Amino acid sequence: MSATRDGWRRNLLLAFAIGAALLLVVGSAARASGRPGDAPAAPAPAQTARTTSVPEYPIPPVRLTRDDGKVVSFFDELNDGRPVVLNFIFTTCSSICPLMSQTLAQFDSQLGADAHHVHLMSISIDPEEDTPARLREYAQKFHAGPEWQHYTGTIEASLATQRAFNATIWRGDKMGHTPLTLLRAAPGQPWLRIEGFVTPTELVKLYRKQLDRVAQSSVATR
Repeated sequence: MSATRDGWRRNLLLAFAIGAALLLVVGSAARASGRPGDAPAAPAPAQTARTTSVPEYPIPPVRLTRDDGKVVSFFDELNDGRPVVLNFIFTTCSSICPLMSQTLAQFDSQLGADAHHVHLMSISIDPEEDTPARLREYAQKFHAGPEWQHYTGTIEASLATQRAFNATIWRGDKMGHTPLTLLRAAPGQPWLRIEGFVTPTELVKLYRKQLDRVAQSSVATR
């Protein structure tokens, strides 16, 4: 009888051991197969990288309509002697345009008294919708001062400015355009092209760096 009980106990322990081993195998398989609750955490989404380059752009001989209703030469607006910070927006944009405009507004504020020495230019990529009145309303949302103008015009003029700066935000895909900021320290100088989002503080640093570079170059050539 004792031998029978001992054999029964051994069989029971063996059964428990086999069962535990099966549970471990099943659990490992579930984790490997990515079942809910067992899958590893997903990696964080990749951030859009900000890139800069220093190209030169030929300015097209087009005329744009400023937010005050005046028709102006694009070339003359760019070359009035001031440094230029330029971007492309449209007033019905609800994604990146408000962010870019807020960046320019804070950039302008951080410049303090120097803000009056820079020319901020925002060009509409939706000129059919963006009348001067609508651009003024949009500008007021960001407390744009006299140094910050918004521009519209004909479809052809808008496309010409986009192509000139290789903006790649052609009409028909305005909802898919990407952040682009262009900075030039002085007429005749190369542009600093900033692709991707830039913070106001970063933009101020890049702006001052470009001004310092031009100043040092001017001293060196005297």
